[in-house]
Amino acid sequence: MPSAPLLFRVADLPQKRDTAIELTADAAMRGALGAQLGVTQLRKLTFRGVLRAAGKTDWTLTGHLGATVVQPCVITLDPVVTRIEEKVVRHYISDWQDPEDSEAEMPEDDTSEALGTEIDVLATVTETLSLALPAYPRADGAELGALVHAEPGTEPLNEDTVKPFAGLADLKKKMDGDR
Repeated sequence: MPSAPLLFRVADLPQKRDTAIELTADAAMRGALGAQLGVTQLRKLTFRGVLRAAGKTDWTLTGHLGATVVQPCVITLDPVVTRIEEKVVRHYISDWQDPEDSEAEMPEDDTSEALGTEIDVLATVTETLSLALPAYPRADGAELGALVHAEPGTEPLNEDTVKPFAGLADLKKKMDGDR
């Protein structure tokens, strides 16, 4: 189990001092998070951070996430081990305004979000880990080869034969040689 609570009621947080957060996930938590994130295995997961007041009504979470994940290679399905080290910064804003316009642009600051009655540090850790996972993990030396196929009795197409001007250089050489 985590060494500290990960869900904080904003009304209970001390305004004048920082709240230290330390998470070292046990096997059960790693298994549940690994299943949620779709990884083969979540070997390690730690988070160390601080939750502090930012002004009279806002809060800031800063910290460091470390994790070791195992995912299948997208080419060979061999296990790929990845070490993830991420800085975590979230600003919880009490007077957050969602854009009214349905065509509004995404703000450049993706660290701010609306402050509710609780701050869920585990949700933030999970989101950070999810975004840091390699989308297409590859084992060392794994390469995606070219797929070559054709009907029986025909020559398969390759990059040279599908380019309409690929043979012009050879034709030009032949024509120049005939002169």
